[in-house]
Formats: sequence, C-alpha cells, structure tokens
Amino acid sequence: MNRPALSLRLNSLRSRLMLLVALAILPLAIMTVVGGMREREQAVEASEENLRRLTNLAAANEAQSVERARQILVDLASVPDLLGPTPGCNALLADVLDRNEGYVNFGLIQLNGEVSCSAVPMLHPVNLGDRSHFKRAVAERRFIAGDYVFGRVIRRHTINLTYPVIDRSGNVAAVVFAAMDLAGLDTFVNDINLPPGSVLVTADANGTIISRRPDPERWFGTRVPAHLREAMHSAGRRALVIQDDDGVERLHTFARVGAPTLSDYTVTIGIPTDTVTAGARRAQLMSLVGLAATTMLALLAAWLAGDVLIVQRVRKLKDTATRIAGGDLDARSGIAYEREEIGQLAEALDGMAAILQKKEAARGLAERELRAADQRKDEFLAMLAHELRNPLAPISTGAHLLKLLHSDNAQITQTCAIIARQVEHMTGLVDDLLDVSRVTRGLVSLSTQVLDLRKVVDDAAEQIRPLISTRRHTVVLDLPLDAATVKGDHKRLVQVVANLLNNANKYTPEGGRIALRLVQDDGEYVLSVTDDGIGMEPQLVARVFDLFSQAERTPDRSQGGLGLGLALAKSLVELHGGSVRAESAGLGKGSTFTVRLPRHTQELPLTIAQSRGQATAATPLKVLLVDDNLDAAHTLQLFLGAAGHTVEVAYCGADAVDVARVFEPDVCLLDIGLPDFDGNELARRLRRMPQSTGATLIAMTGYGRQQDREAAMAAGFDHYMVKPVNTVELSDRLADIAAQQHPR
Repeated sequence: MNRPALSLRLNSLRSRLMLLVALAILPLAIMTVVGGMREREQAVEASEENLRRLTNLAAANEAQSVERARQILVDLASVPDLLGPTPGCNALLADVLDRNEGYVNFGLIQLNGEVSCSAVPMLHPVNLGDRSHFKRAVAERRFIAGDYVFGRVIRRHTINLTYPVIDRSGNVAAVVFAAMDLAGLDTFVNDINLPPGSVLVTADANGTIISRRPDPERWFGTRVPAHLREAMHSAGRRALVIQDDDGVERLHTFARVGAPTLSDYTVTIGIPTDTVTAGARRAQLMSLVGLAATTMLALLAAWLAGDVLIVQRVRKLKDTATRIAGGDLDARSGIAYEREEIGQLAEALDGMAAILQKKEAARGLAERELRAADQRKDEFLAMLAHELRNPLAPISTGAHLLKLLHSDNAQITQTCAIIARQVEHMTGLVDDLLDVSRVTRGLVSLSTQVLDLRKVVDDAAEQIRPLISTRRHTVVLDLPLDAATVKGDHKRLVQVVANLLNNANKYTPEGGRIALRLVQDDGEYVLSVTDDGIGMEPQLVARVFDLFSQAERTPDRSQGGLGLGLALAKSLVELHGGSVRAESAGLGKGSTFTVRLPRHTQELPLTIAQSRGQATAATPLKVLLVDDNLDAAHTLQLFLGAAGHTVEVAYCGADAVDVARVFEPDVCLLDIGLPDFDGNELARRLRRMPQSTGATLIAMTGYGRQQDREAAMAAGFDHYMVKPVNTVELSDRLADIAAQQHPR
C-alpha cells in the first residue's frame, strides 16, 4: 500500500481531525436538506391556497351565468304567449335571444319531445325527447342544467338549460329551454394571469368538457381523463397532484359550479408543480453548492493544519519518548514551549526526562513505593468493579429485553423504567465509591422526603432480581397493606435494602429461601431479612458491619464480596436515625439482619406528583437547548420532543443568540462550557434581548462547586442542574415553569 493511502486511514491524527470536521458539518448538511424540503412544502401549501381561491372564483362566475339563464327561463315560463300560436312564440323567443348575449337559441319542447317553437328557424322537425335534461325537467319539475350538447339546429357547442312550464291545473304543459354558447361560458379566465402550462377545465356530470383554457374549441365535447374525473367527484375536499394526459404533473384544486340544485358542473384549475417549486429548488441548490464548497475548504484546512501543527510535532514527541524509553535521558523534543496542548506536552515530556535524571539514584525506593501504590490501586479497582456488578446486572437484563420486544409492547415501557432507575442508582453509587473517605467516615449527604418503605422494598427487590434468579432462590416479601411512612432518602434506603438482600443472596446456597418482613413496632418500622444460608460464627457477627469484613470466601470471590455493602448499609441507616443488627444461630443455620427506622406521621405527597405529571403532559413549552456535545444535545432533544415540547438546538453561544431572536423561547437549557463564550456570558446576553428577557434560564453543567453555582446565579440563571441531568427532576421543573407562564 502506498504512503497516501496510509495517511488516509483513521489511525492517524490528521485523518481523525478531518473526520471530526466532516462530522461537525454533517448536522448542517442535514438541516440544509430538510430545510429545502420544508421550503418546497411551504411553496406548495401557499400555491394551493391561492389556487383554491381562483378555482372558487371561477366556479362562482360560471354559477352566475347559469343562475342568469335560470332566471330568464323562469320569466319565460310565466309568459302566456309562450303556449300560444307558433308564430307568436317564435317571435317572442327571437326577441329574447336578441336581448341576451351568450345564447345561441331559445325554444319550447312539448311533452312528446317535439320542439314546437324556436328562436332560430328550424329547417326540419326536431325531437328532443331523448335528452336527459328534458326528461329530468319534466320528472323533477325544476330547473335543470344539462350536459354538453352539440346543437342539432344551430350546429354549435352548447349546454341546454331547461325549465318546466306549469299550467293552471299544476301540471307540466311543456319545457322551455335555452342553449348557452360554451365559447362565452368562461370569460373570467381571460382576466387572470395563470403560470405557463396551467389549465382551467369545466366538466359536466358525465365528465365531458364544456369549458377549457387554453384552446377551448379543441376540447369541447371531449372527456376528461378517468383519474381527473374521479377527483372531480370529490371536489372541494383537498388539492391533488395529478399527471395530466400531456405528461405534465400539475397541482389541481376543484370547486362545484353553484349548489347541487343549480348544476352538476365541476371546475378545476391545475398549475404545473415545477412552476410551484421552482423558487424553492433554486434556493436549495444554492445552499447545497455553498455547503459543498464550505466542506471542501474545511477538509483542506484540516488536512494542511493537521500536518503542520499536529503530525510533524507528534512525530518529534514520539521519537523523543522512544529515546527516553531506551534509556537516553538526555533526549529533548526541541519543540517550543507554547500554551497550546502539544507545546505543553513537549514541556512535560522534557521535564519528565530531567526529573528522571535527577532521581535515578533513588529509583529503587521509588519502585517500592510505586509497587505499593499499584497494589492499593488494584485493590480499590477490584472493589469498585465488584460493587458495580450489582446495578449492572438489571441494566444488562433490561437492555437484552429491549432488543427482543417491539416498541409498542407494554414490557418495553417497564424495561425502560427499570433501566432509568438503575442508571440513576449507578450514578449515585459511583459518586460514593470514588470518594472512599466519604464512605468510611459516614459523610454521605441525604436528600430526604416523605416516602413509603413498601416502595423502597419493591425497588430494591427489582434491583437484585437478576442475581436472585441466577441462583434460583425463593424470595418471600411480607409487607403491610397500609403505607409504611418514613422520612428519608429513597435512593439510599433502596441501597440499604438491596445490600441486605444481596448479602443474603451471596451467602445462601442455590435454591435457598430468603424472607423479607416489614412490621410496625410502636414508633418504629422493623425490616428484617432472613436467609437459610451458611450462617455466621459469633466472632463474625460482632464485626460483620466493619469495612472489608466477610465470611470465609472462595479464591474467585464468587460469594464473599469485598465487605463494603454491610458497612455502608449500617452507616446509611444510622444517618436516617435508625439502627441495624445481625443475628445467626451458627454455621449452616442462616442469618437475620434487622433494620429499625423511626415512623413518620405525614401523608405521602401523591397529589403533588400527579399534578406535576399532568402539567408536564398538558402544557408544551418552547425550549432552546444549547450544548456543544452533539450526542448529549440530540438525546435530550428527543426526550423533550417526546414530552410535547418544541425544541431548537444550538451548539455554541453565537448560534444560540441568533436562534433566540427568531424562536423567542420560554425556557433556555444552557451548558456552561461552550466553545466560543461560556454559558454565563450567554445568559447575560439572553437577558438583554427582548425576545428572551422573560425566559427561564436553566444551567446544565458538569461543574458542581458552590462558586460555580454562585457565578451562574449572578449571570442571570434561574435554576442550576448538575450533569448527568435527572430527567424526572427536569420534567417536574418544566411543568412548574409551564404552570407559571400558562396558568389555567
């Protein structure tokens, strides 16, 4: 393989830098494509609304023409001379024809279908008894707008409009008709400007064209295509994109000509979709060209900068480190000590070589101290890894279950809840285990609330259920029917009960029995965990709650653990004002661990929790999320979107300011560590903007010191949350904000 190919592999810093640049541009590319699609949709929506107005206006114009014809026929039907001698009738109708433009004939049809008189002289007898408009006028005794007809007398494209003549006895004596010239039916379209390639079509009930623009004479009497005729039957419902017979795809809207009692005609106007979306396509093409140019320039800059600023200097560091590793402590990198990372690394490497030179004589002592420190590190890491297995077990089980079930299965919801609780517990456990002095000295802080011990037991049993199932134990829970109310930290009490159950699980042979019982004893609740396991000798009972104390264990640590769980349980119980003790009748006779906690008489705050959940679901907010961690921002955006909130994301402070001007958020979730300026400065700028001055600002950051909190509050934040953010707490906080901004 040649050298250029090697340099493109992702195991080089330069190629990884280029990959990071490409990944940074990827969201912009996605937003460009999605934005272009949205612009096209908006263009179609706007054109659809305008087109619908034009179609309705054209239909109303034609309805006026038909209504005018109806009024003429109504007036004619009331004239006595109409049923008189033929010469007088002909003269009457000829006079009416002269007075009304747009008509080519008026006539009278007898009940046998014979045309007895006509405004236009007839060269031979004409019988219209087979015409549907004549039959319907007689049968329905009302005005009928007939279908397309090519006139037998006048030889013109027409529609015949008929009206029954009623005699004094209330019977139909004849039918008067008017033949309307189709060439003048749709003069309205001449007064509007339609884009090139647009069509306007009016069809009768049979789908025959009675008006079309452009080229009306070419289309009179032809049938509209079947798919267009089917769309006309549902006129007025919605716009449709239809490919017409000429191969052009058009956006069509439909409207009926007048009420059903006036006519069965339908008007449609179609505009080519290419015309509708032309502007949006041009804008999207320009955006894509700009994006491609930006991407190429960014990748080129990353390639060149990576070679000069990173690759060459890292090679020097590598060569220097190799020489030092080979025993050449005089080796130095030769890189200038600047404030950027590689310069600092070079300074550290050269300083290390100098220090190694000075301390070579004391290497033996340093090696012994290093071995001792390494041994302590290994013991601590072993303890950490061992204690993390308990919460990891239900998390792993839940993850496998998610892979097997469909998303609409009820078990998915339950499994997701399990995973969430275990992750929350895991976070707290890691905090404790990584600060050994806090655990050993009992300095664990509590977040107390009024809670039900039965719920504590349920959560603890759920947490260790996979471990219990693995050893095929039988677990019996004996809990009271009424709430066992105490005041304490739910997470810590779950940890206490889980540690006791896990201890019983480890020291009980497979297939054993574990019983948990919760009872009230005067002013206390007594929780006992009893097993039929290996038991304890008296000397072990006396020190079982000491750190690292345990029963005899196998070399592979499959049972004994590290002796931290019971010591931590005792410390936590005492912080809650309770006590814990252990009992055993001896080896092979099982053990009992008993916890006593003081009762609390206050009722559980169930109504508050319910109201918060309802508020969160009922009132969506406009949320601006600012975080330079793409994965964290995207995950939280999905969570907030699923809760019904409208979310806009920015990855730096400058973009956040621009988004806020347009978005006008209700809530701003801001990271403190941003690439351009920090979240505190961003909060100050948002407070000065009229679009966001009243928004609620919430800091979400990994900085948890008191001085960090004070600085954030001084910058204008309303709330401060430490990562990883508790999503339940965040949902409740958003529910409170929604209730304040949008009171019911």
